[in-house]
Amino acid sequence: MSQTIQQLISSTSLPSNLRAIAQKILDNERITVNEGITLYYSGELGFLGALANYVREHKHGDKTYFNRNFHIEPTNICVFDCKFCSYSRLLKQKEEAWELSEDQILDIIKKYDGQPVTEVHIVGGVHPKMGLNYFAALIKKIKDYRPDLHVKAFTAVELEYMFRKAKVSYEEGLSYFKKHGLNSLPGGGAEIFDEDVRKQICEDKCTSAQWLEIHETAHRLGIPSNATMLYGHIEKYEHRIDHMNRLRTLQDKTKGFNTFIPLKFRNKDNQMSKVPEVSVIEDLRNYAIARLFLDNVPHLKAYWPMIGRTTAQLSLNFGVDDIDGTIDDSTKIYSMAGAEEQSPSLTTQQLVELIKQAKRRPIERDTLYNVVNDYTNITFAESETV
Repeated sequence: MSQTIQQLISSTSLPSNLRAIAQKILDNERITVNEGITLYYSGELGFLGALANYVREHKHGDKTYFNRNFHIEPTNICVFDCKFCSYSRLLKQKEEAWELSEDQILDIIKKYDGQPVTEVHIVGGVHPKMGLNYFAALIKKIKDYRPDLHVKAFTAVELEYMFRKAKVSYEEGLSYFKKHGLNSLPGGGAEIFDEDVRKQICEDKCTSAQWLEIHETAHRLGIPSNATMLYGHIEKYEHRIDHMNRLRTLQDKTKGFNTFIPLKFRNKDNQMSKVPEVSVIEDLRNYAIARLFLDNVPHLKAYWPMIGRTTAQLSLNFGVDDIDGTIDDSTKIYSMAGAEEQSPSLTTQQLVELIKQAKRRPIERDTLYNVVNDYTNITFAESETV
């Protein structure tokens, strides 16, 4: 136990309830829902950061993970009307929409010929004409062209719509995608699981129960996934802990979640623009509590295009051990909502330097957290830009 943690526990100024929670965490005991809520209401930033960093280093040492990936967003046309979304457009708004053809999507894949990317991340709007068979055929063509590329694709929201329209069960639909080359699922679409909050911000999309069932089914079929939580809007601290508790309960059952990704609500150009965004301090508190509560999810990711590079660096002292990837493209989901990074693309060298500046060890991983390269002692040639 570090000296800082010892001082933290023995501090006479620390309330007894927080001291008891800290001791449970140091004893590797699971904290309860009520204790998680207490941390949100009573835990100061320094206290939470010290505990979360202790857990982070116990799990991963100084390692900070990233991968070489790129995103493809086939369309921003969407049948759903989420109040927080700045990205999607309805069919009647085609002048503000895009819809990539299959050839255009494959051209993006080919753009990375000869480059050591390991993952393509495919998510977008829920388009009524881009269904199960369309995307299965597309994935097969991607895998035929580049078999080694890990395909992480489709949120549970996209999948629920596709499966419902194709009149197949979740198991049938996911098995079909897996047969065609789908490797894992992203964690998007979870938003906040509380049904009352969900009704106010995204009433017409898949329910919390459906999101969880789709991920549980994927895990049962050997398809790992990530999980997210949209925070900092109209939800309360109790809703955040309820959300994470549902994930923790499912993870106990399946062990299929690789990482948890808190996603900050951004208020530019959407139907919730009057809701103020939370502060960076609240971002860091939220990361820390997520690391303390989700004891069975291996990794905690800060999505740097959403919160910016500086906050991503700070988060590495508040429980975060992953800052996503190079994202070498024009990802628009968060830039359109007012995120700090309007052109979210970093080279491997830039990511490595960002991690080293935070006094952490840069570890390139694949999607499943197998180590690809340890950049701790690697220097870059001037020509390396990928």
